[in-house]
Amino acid sequence: MPLDWDAFRFVKTVATQGGLTAAAAQLGINHSTAFRRLTALETKLGARLFERLRTGYVPTPCGQAMVEAANRIEADVTRFERRAVGRSETPSGELRVTAPTSLALELLMPILADFATRYPEIRIELILAEAALNLSRRDADVAIRASRDPSETLVGRRLAAVAWAIYGRADREYRDLASEAWVSPDPTVAGGTFARFAGAQAPADRVRLRINTVTGLEAAVAAGIGIGPLPCFSADANPALRRLSGPHPELGVDLWVLTHPDLRHAARVRVFMDHIAEAILPLRPRFEGLPVAGLQEQR
Repeated sequence: MPLDWDAFRFVKTVATQGGLTAAAAQLGINHSTAFRRLTALETKLGARLFERLRTGYVPTPCGQAMVEAANRIEADVTRFERRAVGRSETPSGELRVTAPTSLALELLMPILADFATRYPEIRIELILAEAALNLSRRDADVAIRASRDPSETLVGRRLAAVAWAIYGRADREYRDLASEAWVSPDPTVAGGTFARFAGAQAPADRVRLRINTVTGLEAAVAAGIGIGPLPCFSADANPALRRLSGPHPELGVDLWVLTHPDLRHAARVRVFMDHIAEAILPLRPRFEGLPVAGLQEQR
């Protein structure tokens, strides 16, 4: 009897997780079931797939060949799914969208609410993440992403420039910013651009907190832990904060809406990207750190 896809997926999971216990948890089975499956598979093949070491399960050459085959199968299946979705002609079905948490909390929800009213047959799964998800693997179908250089493997459009400036609490006076305590994004945010900027502005012993989300960074500045760089579209609207500098060009990024080329003609992808672009257009001054009617009155 030939091997099925589940056998390859099982071996890949054991290799990725480094052992049966973690692999079983990942697959939703118990340890004894995973042990029996691996034993039966090795018996069927007449070859060991893993070396059982104290540090974990390490694939043998045969096991590594199965892992590589699993990767190829997974890539082929994902490619087929993208192309199948790309041929859809009606705006319906599930749409996986990824966006930064700060953008979703500040601006995106009303835009999505309007979209849901216009296209009730489309069901959105929203994935909030500061890191860039892999659209080629269909971790998401559409990404709303702040980037200076989006991947050449993706297609989409630039929506706006995103300005960043230094902010502090609105109820405090600041004279010498370098002598103040700072908070900083950690190096995982935007490839470390903002962490490097904060490090250049203040010595390491003045950085009181590092955090891996922009939303958390804004909360830390508002709490008075320290001053720090924040996106103007969010921080300017927060009455607990005030700008301590103009926008810093070296921190500027662009906001993009992106998808994989295989998906760009899919009806639900196309109408979503058009909707986002239309909704963001009047918000460009806010993203670019320019005065926006209504915000000044709130301050």
